[in-house]
Amino acid sequence: MKNILFVVVCLVFQYLSAQPDSLFIKTITPKEERPEWLQKSKFSIDLSEVAFVNWNAGGSNSVSALVGFYTEANYRDKYYFWNNNLTSRYGLNSQQGQQIRKTDDLFEINSNLGYKPDIISNWFYSLRLNFRTQFSNGYKYPNTDVPISRFMAPGYMFFGGGMEYGKNIDALSFYFSPLTLKATFVLDEDLANAGAFGVEPAIYDEFGELIRKGERFRREAGILITNSYQMQVVENIGLKHQVNLYTDYINNFGNVDVDWRIDFDFKVNSFVRATLGSHIRYDDDTKTRESTEVEGEFDEAGAKLQWKQFLGVGFAVDF
Repeated sequence: MKNILFVVVCLVFQYLSAQPDSLFIKTITPKEERPEWLQKSKFSIDLSEVAFVNWNAGGSNSVSALVGFYTEANYRDKYYFWNNNLTSRYGLNSQQGQQIRKTDDLFEINSNLGYKPDIISNWFYSLRLNFRTQFSNGYKYPNTDVPISRFMAPGYMFFGGGMEYGKNIDALSFYFSPLTLKATFVLDEDLANAGAFGVEPAIYDEFGELIRKGERFRREAGILITNSYQMQVVENIGLKHQVNLYTDYINNFGNVDVDWRIDFDFKVNSFVRATLGSHIRYDDDTKTRESTEVEGEFDEAGAKLQWKQFLGVGFAVDF
């Protein structure tokens, strides 16, 4: 599985990196006369609703809402850039005959500092920081008694340094880090004791008494490769792509964790827009569990490919 994933993603990675500069959503020429800060923010609401009245084919009434907030502050001069952004999203779905369910939950911070030794170079020495977690409990519905995730359970942080290429760094970026530190936080005691998200589980004696609590923190050090770009597909349709590949030096080197996002933005006017997104993940530390014949007992089924797709229409305000 890991070899197939690695080959497929690398082929896509190579194709995307080869796209011509003319496809970029915009060409950014930094003002070399003086340093500058560029700031922008976006607030969005996506809504969907389905209602049935005497509908002979059947169906359930439902309402969904997704609220998002994005802000960035970027610095640029002749030799340095420093890009910072914060992304938060929270979505709920209410369906007839069911409890309200969470559909999306993200809190993420990114910071990227780059330096190039001369003004004509397209290569940067770069430092990157990424942190992400969620706001509220996650469940394997319809079971809402036992959460499978919480705030900072998990929480992830990546920090590393390397080289980054970008002729137009805000539109196309290729980044390679030979040393990136990855930290996984599981600050919930029950999830930590269960060994969720790759931390060391608790140890119990033969009578079920706790001997040692589960670890709440996992450290890794490995290689990180990323590729991102933006392009204008046609008028009023933009595309954003980002793929991250990570492998740990010590724990099963060569087993690549994949995080791949593709988002289409369809602009109707200054306030109304539609979004179509795809998010693929594969993390060998995130194991799945399958029920056994004994009630209340589970067997570990290993890591699986994760995929999330989103289509929404709503309102967005830039400020």
